[in-house]
Amino acid sequence: MNKIKYLIILLIGLSSCSKAPKQFSEKALNDTFTTLEGTSITFNEILEANKGKTIVIDIWASWCSDCIKGMPKVKHLQNEFEEVSYVFLSLDRGEDAWKRGIKKYDVIGDHYYMQNGKDCPFADFVNISWIPRYMVVNKAGEIVVFDVIEADDDKLIEALKK
Repeated sequence: MNKIKYLIILLIGLSSCSKAPKQFSEKALNDTFTTLEGTSITFNEILEANKGKTIVIDIWASWCSDCIKGMPKVKHLQNEFEEVSYVFLSLDRGEDAWKRGIKKYDVIGDHYYMQNGKDCPFADFVNISWIPRYMVVNKAGEIVVFDVIEADDDKLIEALKK
């Protein structure tokens, strides 16, 4: 019986440790990205540019087959939720590949390149283990969907309906 109690306490403790954050860390907010024009911008500035709007963040790469397969679902979201801002953060291996991918797959939205890929404070904060990766930030600036890998995930759709 004591083993069962210990196991239950352990499972409760582990589940509370994995709770998704509601706010971005200071390090993630201060991380820099590259714009299509080649200038540097902080993640906080990206969020500020979309202040008061619901934001879908799509972490992707043009070499990622799952990302490309998911693009029709993203386009469906964009048609269904036109008032939402769509921010695409690229993990491409180079800026040329990133820009070619945007054109090739007709990716519509705000685009930023993660010049250090998965080796940066933003990537550390979101703990990218798979792409595509979708997040939703609500109008109040809170993270309401932290980690889904399908653009038609029920959690993502419900967050956009609010």
